[in-house]
Amino acid sequence: GRWQLLCKPSALAQHLLRSLGRSAALQRGQWPWPRWPRLQMLQQLLQPPEPEPLVARELLQLPDAGLVALDWLVGPWEAGGGGGGVSSPVLLLIPNAAGKVTAGLWQLGLRALERGFIPVIFNRRGHNGCPLTTPQLQPFGDPGDLREALTYLRCRHPCASLLAVSEGSGSGLLLAYLGESGSSSRLAAAACLSPIFRGRDWFEAGMPWLYEWPLLLHLKQGLSRYAGSLAEAVDMDRLLGSRSLRELEESLFCQTRSQPTSWELYWERNEPLRDADEAAVPVLCLCSADDPVRGPPARSLPTELFRSSPYFFLLLTPRGGHCGFPRRAPGRCWGHEAVLEYFRAMAEFLQTEEHRKGLPRPR
Repeated sequence: GRWQLLCKPSALAQHLLRSLGRSAALQRGQWPWPRWPRLQMLQQLLQPPEPEPLVARELLQLPDAGLVALDWLVGPWEAGGGGGGVSSPVLLLIPNAAGKVTAGLWQLGLRALERGFIPVIFNRRGHNGCPLTTPQLQPFGDPGDLREALTYLRCRHPCASLLAVSEGSGSGLLLAYLGESGSSSRLAAAACLSPIFRGRDWFEAGMPWLYEWPLLLHLKQGLSRYAGSLAEAVDMDRLLGSRSLRELEESLFCQTRSQPTSWELYWERNEPLRDADEAAVPVLCLCSADDPVRGPPARSLPTELFRSSPYFFLLLTPRGGHCGFPRRAPGRCWGHEAVLEYFRAMAEFLQTEEHRKGLPRPR
């Protein structure tokens, strides 16, 4: 009654089910506000992180001279462990599509740091203080910049396992990358917290104003810094006057001055699951049935994908809100513990398979 795992039967699925079944986080998961998931969602967006994390920013130049920012979490050391070694797994954290690094994402990074991971946050062009050097932002499901970042991480940490976890609407980018890259993704495993599976439906259905307006304001504040450089590509008056995330998305990527396109064609190129059948990396999707942002499970969860693909696993809970999954311990999210347990179980399974059957390690 607390959670269920929907997936195609396999040896990996059985191992994952046993590991999650033994997880103390899932056994003790608590939901203190069962009737107010929207209030919990607002707290998730506005609550400042505790303790304040320390990061080292690195700017990565892309082939078209654009920039993305990689924020390496390096502390605070007194919060727990001390960073990983040369072969420690690198955990790439992907914020939501608005680039908002929430308190929950910081907490996941710090928790991973305590466990010996090397956490790093991926910031898209123009997001979270990353300079915008080209009049171009990253569309919802275009994984080109993410691919460059993962290529760089592989070169910098050639002996480490690369892992990725996304939050909310940022999962559209990760899911699109996994499908487009297939077996060449460079990732050993991935996870999505409260993912948005159907991007176009999500934008068209609209979202609770408690979620939409803070993100819309966050995006406009960031874009207004680059009004001069963006003016040659988009109508800034229309952009800054947008009253919904859909209007802003259309202004940025469909109604451009140089290469305008239709809303339909935009989503043909940017739907997160457009190439899901090609994915070849295990992906855990942690979802709650009462998620007020994603929408009702019947129309927003692609259950057939989890039944047919051996790489997609749906961990579904009755309650948890959107990217919340709180427990009674202050500042703790049992969803984070489940994700880290999933990565541990995946590493254990792959290592066992290598020793017993001589299978090659995924690259």
